[in-house]
Amino acid sequence: MASAAEQLAANLNFGAFAKAEALKKRIWFTLGALLVYRLGTYIPLPGINPDALASAFSQQQSGIVGLFNMFSGGAVGRMAIFALGIMPYISASIIVQLLTSIIPSLEALKKEGEAGRKIINQYTRYGTVLLAVLQAYGIAVGLEGGTNIVHDPGLFFRISTVITLTGGTLFLMWLGEQITSRGIGNGISLIIFAGIVAGLPHALAGMLELGRQGALSGWVILMVVVVAVAAIAFIVYMERAQRRLIIQYPKRQIGNRMFQGESSHLPLKLNTAGVIPPIFASSLLLLPATIANFSAGTGPAWFQTIVAVLGHGQPLYMVLYAAMIVFFCFFYTAIVFNPTDTADNLKKHGGFIPGIRPGQRTAEYIDHVLTRITVVGAVYLVVVCLLPEFLISATGVPFYFGGTSLLIVVNVTMDTVSQIQGHLLAHQYEGLVKKAKLRGKKR
Repeated sequence: MASAAEQLAANLNFGAFAKAEALKKRIWFTLGALLVYRLGTYIPLPGINPDALASAFSQQQSGIVGLFNMFSGGAVGRMAIFALGIMPYISASIIVQLLTSIIPSLEALKKEGEAGRKIINQYTRYGTVLLAVLQAYGIAVGLEGGTNIVHDPGLFFRISTVITLTGGTLFLMWLGEQITSRGIGNGISLIIFAGIVAGLPHALAGMLELGRQGALSGWVILMVVVVAVAAIAFIVYMERAQRRLIIQYPKRQIGNRMFQGESSHLPLKLNTAGVIPPIFASSLLLLPATIANFSAGTGPAWFQTIVAVLGHGQPLYMVLYAAMIVFFCFFYTAIVFNPTDTADNLKKHGGFIPGIRPGQRTAEYIDHVLTRITVVGAVYLVVVCLLPEFLISATGVPFYFGGTSLLIVVNVTMDTVSQIQGHLLAHQYEGLVKKAKLRGKKR
């Protein structure tokens, strides 16, 4: 039998959405914030020659620069004030998470609740500033090394570039936090989502233009569309998949009342690591190609051989890509989920898994189950990420149809839709409470 929440969710309609004024304000705020972000990706850095930049960027699209350009919505290719995007903040967050599992003082802060999380978030912001300054300075030096890209190279250009790019990243970090608190969905994820989606029309137009010119057959285009739709459906199914461990709570006596034992469940996601493993694996594998592009083929012969065998569609690239995805799946899952802490929290609240002794045995059981489902999650990520790679190497379709971009778009869409449903449910519950109070007054 469906629960009350499920019955309420089944009755959601556009009429309920039209009456939820608070939700509409949140959605409009989110759209306005994303519009500001998109406008910022078209404001170029001062002192840049756009024609020379476009010529130089066309040679770097196969490396990390192309990956970051996709995440930033084309801001890297235009060298806009948001060229660094939100990636320094994400990198700082991951570094702080790693340090939290290693440094005892940070781990203690994490267990202090909201006050500890605020301090950790502040450390993340400091790390974002440091990473953004380093990356911005590297970009400034790299631009000066190009041919006629910078009108007036020198110390003033480097300082202005560092200040502008770092300020752009900090503004995006603030904008993402505002979307999370005053809008709908996760702000940081929505900024990356907006950058990827903004390039999809251009990618589709490019694919259709190839078909019009005869470079791609109609069957290949149809196959790409079918595979993309099937991949999206598969991602939705796997991202919603959970392994639910039954948690039993014993009878409790509070005052003179005896409460019966309750049963709940501990949900373990099939893909706990999310989209982090493909992003890390792609970045590491694209490093050689990026260095080779910057060196313009002047490196040693052995390095050029490595770049050749690690190209898109090459067997070694596919094998290493799959191996890195599997490694980062287990590595990141071990960081974000601690079975020992979960078992201790269950023991403190009197909960236990039927047939498993509380404490260390419960932690071992949770770790055993988590390891098994992570294997399935890693295989799922490998399939989703490698299938588009085969299509890219075989047909030459745009890079936007990669597995990483599909994962990000689908995950962010699902998360945003679930938050919208949550706000609609809360609005309907408020309406039910008001009606109940009015009926009580009449009686």
